[in-house]
Amino acid sequence: MARLRVTAIVTAAISIGLVLALPAADAQAAMPRPGTIHPVTFTMPRAARQPVRPVLVPPVHVPPVPGRPVPDRPVPGRPSGPLGACEQKLLDTASQHGVPRLVIVGASFTAGTGPGEAAKSWAVLLARQLHWDAVVYGVPGAGYVRPGVGRRGPVGAELGRIALRDLAPALVIVQAGHDDMGVPAPLERERVRQAIELIRAEAPQARIALVTVFPGKRRTAAAARTDQDIIAAARAADPGVIIMDPLAQDWTYPRTRDGLHPTAAGDASIARTVAGILSQHGIGPVPLGRAGPVICDSGIPAGPRVPARPVVPAR
Repeated sequence: MARLRVTAIVTAAISIGLVLALPAADAQAAMPRPGTIHPVTFTMPRAARQPVRPVLVPPVHVPPVPGRPVPDRPVPGRPSGPLGACEQKLLDTASQHGVPRLVIVGASFTAGTGPGEAAKSWAVLLARQLHWDAVVYGVPGAGYVRPGVGRRGPVGAELGRIALRDLAPALVIVQAGHDDMGVPAPLERERVRQAIELIRAEAPQARIALVTVFPGKRRTAAAARTDQDIIAAARAADPGVIIMDPLAQDWTYPRTRDGLHPTAAGDASIARTVAGILSQHGIGPVPLGRAGPVICDSGIPAGPRVPARPVVPAR
């Protein structure tokens, strides 16, 4: 028995020595290479585990997925974002020299929700009526606080994607408010102030106009509170701001079945109403140039909560 024990001990020692004497090349070959994936996980006994250290993994290129927004990558010295190419064309169009520029950002109304086509939104129709060059950016569900579809809002983020400093617009219109109902008043007012200050910093020559809360099927206390918060904050930030208040002024227009969004005829009615209010403040159309206005539109005409269908009048 003693001989067997000695033999076992010697054999174990020889085995351990052989493991420790493995060539460095073989040990290196067994190490995982950077960038490789190993499906097998080896778990060491608890007493032998080494402290875990973070592993720095190089960034992996992920190809764009169709239908998923790709983060905007600004290009120094040129407009960027979803409207960058069109904005650059607008800036480069010599034949449009002297034509005022209009920027409109907003929510579903600006995006063309209702008729389901961005080109039929009140914002695009307004630019055509004025014969002004324009950049239109609408995100359904966006407000001064709410981010909206694809989290492309709120309106402060929309304004940040437009080359306001390069475009030097004569007028900036912000349409938002309905989607912010329920937002605490201090936060709503702060975000309105920030949006106006952003416009003032990037386009100091521009006049600012707000289209506030649109009424739905029912006029709620929450809608009225949000409307008042927006107007109070805007006037405190810029006493010269032009307020267009669909809720208080009881705008009427043909609507889809959801009771809120306009039909194509409704958008045309809203565009005429906005043009009439702007005219009272000395803002009106200019002579139509030979080439016509350049309009850059990034509206996302997502459907309303209830499928938008034109209201067919009874015969």
